[in-house]
Order: sequence, then C-alpha cells, then structure tokens
Amino acid sequence: MRFLADESCDFAVVRSLRDAGHDVLAVAEIHRGASDDEVIDLAASEHRILITEDKDFGQLVFAAARTNSGVIFVRFPVAARDSLAATVLELVSSRAETLYSCFVVVEPGRIRVTREA
Repeated sequence: MRFLADESCDFAVVRSLRDAGHDVLAVAEIHRGASDDEVIDLAASEHRILITEDKDFGQLVFAAARTNSGVIFVRFPVAARDSLAATVLELVSSRAETLYSCFVVVEPGRIRVTREA
C-alpha cells in the first residue's frame, strides 16, 4: 500500500510500515515545512493514504471537502505510544485496500472508520 506520513506522524510508524513492505513517503524527508494544503494535495495526487496526528486534516476532509485518498488520524497519548506502530500496522494488515477513501481515527483500543462520500 502507499502512504504519506505527515511531519506530525511518529517515525516509528513510518519504519514499521516500511519494514512490512509498504511504500511510505515521509513529509519530513521530502518536503519539510509543507503546508497542510500541500500535504493533502500530494497524498491525493499520488494516491497515498495520509497518516497524521494533526486534527486540522479532519477539517480539510469534512468541512472543506478536499480531495484525498484517505486519512489515518492517530490519537495516542504519551502513555500509550509504545503500542502505536504495532496498532497502525495491524490496522493496515487487517483492513488493507479498504482504507482508501476512508477517514480512520486510531486510538488505544479503538478504531473508527468513516467512509467518505
């Protein structure tokens, strides 16, 4: 699968997905300081699911109706960060291609998937 990791994304997630064979671009490596608009446009143009911890992308997807290929929004408190990468990898492994065109909120012990209109 193809992903774009926003600068806010914990790099352990990037490493974990890459180690599992996924194609992951990291904004921190290719376009540090990119605006949210640039990030969501890049993800959409390259058909990549955006992984972020920035809640502003929910606003762009739902209120501004920005074109996107899907978003995984991570909400993990500091106390639960040890399981973050494994949780995202399990989500990707179990749901795979069905994640495209969805807005997914990942929290410790809870995953919510909204299919975009």
